Amino acid sequence: MPIDPSEALVVGVDYGTLSGRAVVVRAVDGTELGSAVFEYPHAVLTDALPDGGAPLGADWALQVPGDYVDVLRYAVPAALADAGADPAAVVGIGTDFTACTMVPTLNDGTPLSELPRFADRPHAYVKLWRHHAAQPQADRINELAAARNEAWLPRYGGLISSEWEFAKALQLLEEDPEVYAAMERWVEAADWIVWQLTGNYVRNACSAGYKGILQDGHYPSPDFLAALNPAFADFVATKLDQPIGALGAAAGTLSAEAAAWTGLPVGIPVAVGNVDAHVTAAAGNALEPGQMVAIMGTSTCHVMNGRELRDVPGMCGVVDGGIVAGSWGYEAGQSGVGDIFGHFVSTQVPAGYTERAQAEGLTTHEYLTRLAAEQQVGQHGLVALDWHSGNRSVLVDHELSGLLVGETLATRPEDIYRALLEATAFGTRTIIETFAGAGVPVSELVVVGGLTKNKLLMQIYSDVTRLPLSLITSTQGPALGSAIHAAVAAGVYPDVRAAAARMGRVERAVYVPDEAAADRYDELFDEYRQLHDHFGRGGNGVMRRLRAIRRQALASAAGAPTEAATTRAVNG
Repeated sequence: MPIDPSEALVVGVDYGTLSGRAVVVRAVDGTELGSAVFEYPHAVLTDALPDGGAPLGADWALQVPGDYVDVLRYAVPAALADAGADPAAVVGIGTDFTACTMVPTLNDGTPLSELPRFADRPHAYVKLWRHHAAQPQADRINELAAARNEAWLPRYGGLISSEWEFAKALQLLEEDPEVYAAMERWVEAADWIVWQLTGNYVRNACSAGYKGILQDGHYPSPDFLAALNPAFADFVATKLDQPIGALGAAAGTLSAEAAAWTGLPVGIPVAVGNVDAHVTAAAGNALEPGQMVAIMGTSTCHVMNGRELRDVPGMCGVVDGGIVAGSWGYEAGQSGVGDIFGHFVSTQVPAGYTERAQAEGLTTHEYLTRLAAEQQVGQHGLVALDWHSGNRSVLVDHELSGLLVGETLATRPEDIYRALLEATAFGTRTIIETFAGAGVPVSELVVVGGLTKNKLLMQIYSDVTRLPLSLITSTQGPALGSAIHAAVAAGVYPDVRAAAARMGRVERAVYVPDEAAADRYDELFDEYRQLHDHFGRGGNGVMRRLRAIRRQALASAAGAPTEAATTRAVNG
């Protein structure tokens, strides 16, 4: 029986760092009817492989691909139940993923980590976006590209990140050639999960452009790759290249196996995969030039559209149609935001604070926020650098690290907590000013994510950036964005712009700058900028040297050779 268009439903699934979230949405107006979250059983592997497996080195971050399939098995049916929805009314499903998250597979999509012979080999597992152990390879890619004046380099702000496809693949080749040889496909997780849903491997235009150095229809040449490592020359041709799917198009239809996992009808369209940040612009109907969308969670990704192509120093990339057809899509980001706040609370806050918070029925974050909100701007006397997970934009260097200046014996935990909140806002302002200086001005900051619940943080961002802050009101912004793309793939709307106009959810100018506070933040930002340039651009090198010393100590404790790693980092 045909479905009444007013009753048609779509499902969006958002794969984050620690969990997957599914949402059931009414296609006609974007109303969210139900949702569910599934926490990855293996979370993020940073110390060792599962079940006491092989130890991991510094800056590693891996995941288990089976956890992603379990999101389909558990979160999607739970979201349908939460919505009280008839699965037969669902006309399409869309997904998005953290990026760049890479899965080494066989030709049929089987992850190498699921093969018994590679179960204890770290390089056979998924490399999560925040896997930063490929920084030496990224350094070599950048040095060679700059020396050769590669035409694609300016499209990425002059630097390729260690988080991206080529650096991670080169690390795999050089550290475990056997696993590299067995790998027949190097697959973005965004495309791998669609492969599991449909049986079709379609490479999405967003990941390929921003993370895979695909510009104007071309990847880096075999000659360039051979100069990095002769065994890397055929990487694109043999392990990466794949037909590209347009955003909002259908990658295929739901297979019988995936229908059994999800409880959805066999044969409904499955949208081409996408990146969590880029898909969220549609959720806020923020697709016009000047509207920068900040997806704030463990990290922050900043995306926006522009009418013209500009070279922005340190940006993550600019891709024609990378967010929506007809515009140049720009991306930048911060590798650590919520992670920084969480790390501070879990490792550096005295037990007394936690006990007082619990006595008042608050989380430790809420308690510290309340104390910090009582301060005047600058009262704590601190400035921090938000590089605890390296710098994604605009320095593109994951060997950089966090810094706190101004601490005294009078410094309290709430002082440091507020300084860290402010540091991430200063990082966002650095990105915004860099974009503006390159001819891509920002007029509005549209924010989504769990951190929007912190009113102090949002006001700080508005004051620091001197911009109005609009909020995407969906509790599951990326998942809603994926549902919007599913509606397009299902033919409910002709394109993403039309779907976003009807289904997007945003409240404009919820926060506006306080001019007096903004003036004081200008002074603090000037101090931040001097620290930023001294440690990030000044050639001091202390942060890299400390990383090298740490790696040497870790390797020594594990009984491994240390000289090569230390020499490489110090010289880098």
